[in-house]
Amino acid sequence: MKFRFESLAIPDVILITHDIFRDQRGFFLESFREEPFLGQGIPRFVQDNHACSAGKVLRGLHYQIKPAAIGKLVRCLRGRIFDVAVDIRAGSPTYAKWVGVELTAENCKMLYIPEGFAHGYCALSEDSEVFYKTTGYYSPAHDRGFRWDDPAVNINWPVSDPLLSEKDRAAPLLKDAENNFN
Repeated sequence: MKFRFESLAIPDVILITHDIFRDQRGFFLESFREEPFLGQGIPRFVQDNHACSAGKVLRGLHYQIKPAAIGKLVRCLRGRIFDVAVDIRAGSPTYAKWVGVELTAENCKMLYIPEGFAHGYCALSEDSEVFYKTTGYYSPAHDRGFRWDDPAVNINWPVSDPLLSEKDRAAPLLKDAENNFN
């Protein structure tokens, strides 16, 4: 099967599409094959995560600081989400800029978000399931985040008044968040 890798407005963030074979029975696709991903400079993945969200849930914006920084390969298995990556690499020409794409169970697209980026998404349907691979293991000691509605980043979220965790509600602004990406 063929994968297509498309750099977005922030070139390090990559939208991945692939062949889907559909017929009266449903569909079949190969969602991951290590060789083409490594060929694009995407590191190996070591952990899989699966989350289910009710409508209007917003998760993020999250990242892990060094030495436990991670990249993510995100896919929506059920429903629809708006997936966002924010460049948090100090000195980068795209620092504090964001890109967002709609990932759905129907379009089967994936988004690769490298180290040095914060990640978040909001559920656009009443029941969304998200599956993502990570290039490192979850480390609570290195887990960080900043506010989903930080005015300096100004993400155009497609939901208003989202449902948030206490952790996300209490997150600092990006300028005040711990960050060791240069």
